Amino acid sequence: MARPPLPIGTWGKIRTKVTATDDRGRPTKAEAIAKFRDFDGRTRVVQANGRTPNDASNRLRQKLKERSEKARGGELTGLHRFAEAADLWIVKFEGMVESGSRSAGSLDTYRRQLTNHVLPALGQVRLAEATTPLIDKVIAAIKADAGAPTAKTCRSLISGVMGLAVRYGALTANPVREVERIEVGRKKKPRALTAEEIVAWLAKLRADEKAVRKDLPDLSMFMLATGVRIGEALALMWDQVDFAAGQVEITHTVIRVKGQGLLRKPTKSHAGERLLGLPLTTVELLRRRFTVRGRLDMPIFPDSLGGLRDPTNVRRDIRDARGDDALAWITSHSFRKTIATMLDDGEFTAREIADQLGHARPSMTQDVYMGRKLRNPRAASAIDAVLRQALDDQKDG
Repeated sequence: MARPPLPIGTWGKIRTKVTATDDRGRPTKAEAIAKFRDFDGRTRVVQANGRTPNDASNRLRQKLKERSEKARGGELTGLHRFAEAADLWIVKFEGMVESGSRSAGSLDTYRRQLTNHVLPALGQVRLAEATTPLIDKVIAAIKADAGAPTAKTCRSLISGVMGLAVRYGALTANPVREVERIEVGRKKKPRALTAEEIVAWLAKLRADEKAVRKDLPDLSMFMLATGVRIGEALALMWDQVDFAAGQVEITHTVIRVKGQGLLRKPTKSHAGERLLGLPLTTVELLRRRFTVRGRLDMPIFPDSLGGLRDPTNVRRDIRDARGDDALAWITSHSFRKTIATMLDDGEFTAREIADQLGHARPSMTQDVYMGRKLRNPRAASAIDAVLRQALDDQKDG
């Protein structure tokens, strides 16, 4: 049976011989040779010289390694450790963030999960050793320690790194493909606010001095009227509002990036860039705010110094304001679900509702945001009336 060929980019046994000695018979020159299978499929003899056989062998081994790395692209081989490949993957991801094809928030998340979970388990493992069984055990351990959502993020991260290794020729296949899928517990059924709950929520906010100081009543009314994400609402500038047409242009979102602070970045996708019509009550709300403290180069919902607000802090403010009673389930995303359900009540199509929310795929809107029907069949009118009453109360105050 014929001997199998060397794998491409590898070499066979290194042989050495002494080619010169001194008058005492000690080696002064030696040669080392080995067969190397090049990336054109041909096997060639490679040699190196040294003072002793051991010196020549070491020189040849380094020469073969450099030749292998050069043929593979010079960046990754199966002998590189996972941490080195992860560094390269992060650099490439940073480039995609700079070009706008990836989110800076995603980069921040991947860096955190890489540091906290992935590198402690795989950092020193060589790429050729990162087999499907090993990665499967690592992801299972992460799921047990940190939960299914974190494990899913880590699985995507590891798959990205190993996919890069495949593209550079360090591996022939991505071992993550065969890793067991992560099953997440049953998702909570989407829940929208009823008209009565909207009344109760806004009344609760108006009665809470801290919530008023945090500007939560107006922010809640704006998000209930538009269905925008909290980062999108906080990124809005006054020059994006067209009072005459009753429209607002959504183009950016606010995120916090480690080492850079709060950033106003373009929306993640083209679908997120949209022009939304505003209910009359919302136009009146914005007119009032602009008259009091508006300036075209300022955010509509600024912090106390007139700058950008941190979405994470605002979410915490909402949690503090909702308390532990019947409204304790409300989050900023509840407002988006309310708009989706209200428009569904109004017999808008899934595509129209997705456009309102900034989703590229209507299926995302249907699966995540269309909750139960509002009990009041005249939900849109009820919400508009609630917002108008809230505005009137604030004017009286």
